[in-house]
Amino acid sequence: MRRLALLTVTTLLLVLALPALAFAQDGPTVADLSLAMDTMWVIVAAVLVLFMQAGFAMLEVGFSRMKNVGSVVAKILVNLAIAALLFWAVGFAFAFSDGGALNSIIGTQGFFLAVPEGQVNSVFAGLSWTQVPLSAKFLFQVAFCAVSLAIVWGTMLERTKFAVYVIFAVVFAGLIYPLVGHWIWGGGWLGSLGMQDFAGSTVVHLSGAMAALAGTLLLGPRLGKYDDDGNPVTIPGHNMPLAVLGVLILWIGWYGFNPGSTMAAVPEIADIAVTTTLAAAAGVLGAMIMSYVYRRNVDVGMGGNGAIAALVAITAPCAFVAPWASIVIGFVAGVIMYLTLVFVDKIGVDDPLGAIAAHGMGGIWGTLSAGLFTTPELAVIGQPGLFYGGGFYQLGIQALGIVACGGFVFIASLAVFAALKATIGIRVKPDQELDGLDIHEHGVFGYPDLVATDYQNGSGNGSRQSKPAAERTS
Repeated sequence: MRRLALLTVTTLLLVLALPALAFAQDGPTVADLSLAMDTMWVIVAAVLVLFMQAGFAMLEVGFSRMKNVGSVVAKILVNLAIAALLFWAVGFAFAFSDGGALNSIIGTQGFFLAVPEGQVNSVFAGLSWTQVPLSAKFLFQVAFCAVSLAIVWGTMLERTKFAVYVIFAVVFAGLIYPLVGHWIWGGGWLGSLGMQDFAGSTVVHLSGAMAALAGTLLLGPRLGKYDDDGNPVTIPGHNMPLAVLGVLILWIGWYGFNPGSTMAAVPEIADIAVTTTLAAAAGVLGAMIMSYVYRRNVDVGMGGNGAIAALVAITAPCAFVAPWASIVIGFVAGVIMYLTLVFVDKIGVDDPLGAIAAHGMGGIWGTLSAGLFTTPELAVIGQPGLFYGGGFYQLGIQALGIVACGGFVFIASLAVFAALKATIGIRVKPDQELDGLDIHEHGVFGYPDLVATDYQNGSGNGSRQSKPAAERTS
């Protein structure tokens, strides 16, 4: 009886232990769990970057007039859609695949994400350093492409034909942006020289700003932006709280932008988040101080643009510099942004959002700052900066990248916009601009209760009535 009882108990214990033994044998390994964590982090970071589109929408709506806010959100939606589809079809392959003999310039494989089984790392060699699935790599990178495209339109608000957004988006997301991405991130010639652009001060932000500058020069300023003597006239946006909300959304999205560029759940993401935060905070103060020095008031919009300029600047060196350096980088970015905005306004370049100043000059300064402040311990790419005994080599590479990428994007974009101007035209008619793009381009008002009444009465926001140049700001 005792033996029978012992046999029964042993059998029961074995039956109960079988699931645990099976799990231990066939369950996830440490490597599996690590890959799952890396993938989850990349997806979360990609979603944060995608959410930056909401930030751009609120920022642009806030700095626009009521009669044009519908056109802003329509443009945001269609550009995100086009960027996703074109980058999936060809852009991702141009940017990150192996280009064989052409690899220093462009990728030539993996279109439509079509890759033979087991060859992901050989086809998409530019991203072989991260082991997350191809779909996660694509989702993260397409969010970057959409951000760069969104930057283009910040300077061209309130007077651009909707068709121009659509056509240029196809070329930019399908070819222009991917080429720059390949040069620096995809195994191209600048990356092989050791250019430091961790999360895209040049690839994303300078590219968008240079395309914006090209379009703005051909487009011309808004009606009423300059008086009869050529002096700039302030055209205020209609909703500063929305603009600041946009800034804060962008700030939050940057925690996907910069820390997410590790493309792995590693401890360094915390350090990158710190440099990102400190730079943005310093940028706000730098821009507000400049506003007070220049105008004797604290401009809220300039404070927001200071944060954006600083975030743009820290994007290139965020993983390479010490926290104290990020404060310097951010503060200088805020100052440079303000001075640039004043300068471009005076020379006749109408930039309603300050994109050229924030993303253009912020991108230039941020890229150069890596060549100044990169520490020997963090120089996993390239060499230490000038201030850490690295000499002028890295600074020279950074400057070369700025000139090459900025010049290419500007010339290519200028050619596209010039072709559009010569064919379909890039600017709406003067009476359509005065009435607002909402009703003429989209058939609806962003604020129907407020704007439609004025339009019907022939006064206020939607007025067709002729006004002196200095008064046509509604």
